[in-house]
Amino acid sequence: MSAYRDGPKTIVLVPEQLSRAEEARWVETMLARLAHREAARAPSDPDLEVRARTLSDRHLDGRPQPSSVRWSTNQQHRWGSCTTLDATIRLSTRLRGMPGWVLDYVLVHELAHLLVPDHSAAFWALVERYPRAERARGYLLGVADTDRSAPRE
Repeated sequence: MSAYRDGPKTIVLVPEQLSRAEEARWVETMLARLAHREAARAPSDPDLEVRARTLSDRHLDGRPQPSSVRWSTNQQHRWGSCTTLDATIRLSTRLRGMPGWVLDYVLVHELAHLLVPDHSAAFWALVERYPRAERARGYLLGVADTDRSAPRE
């Protein structure tokens, strides 16, 4: 039995002969092990974590509480990502050097995913609580249009 990440997907391998109940139990166990392994490998960036918690308090009623927030060098097609299972947030290092309000937007976007995992209307309503959300989206789209290798939202 094993679990690993393949880009945005999580792959869990279990023996075929398991019952549905055993399979569900082992999938849950393997996901927890994977989350623990990843959290141990990637400690939080203290400055990013404080920034995320401040944004959570200011714009999302303090409800999303990330377990870690860190920079990631392997995000070429996204500005940020989160894992709701363990409440971790990763931000592309390509955001470094961008205006703070753009970084804050990406953090609010990922924090909102800790509450609503999809891109439904409820999710976007949370993101829109950030006053510069529309402007930041436009900024990131402009960067992506200028640099074809830049991540898209």
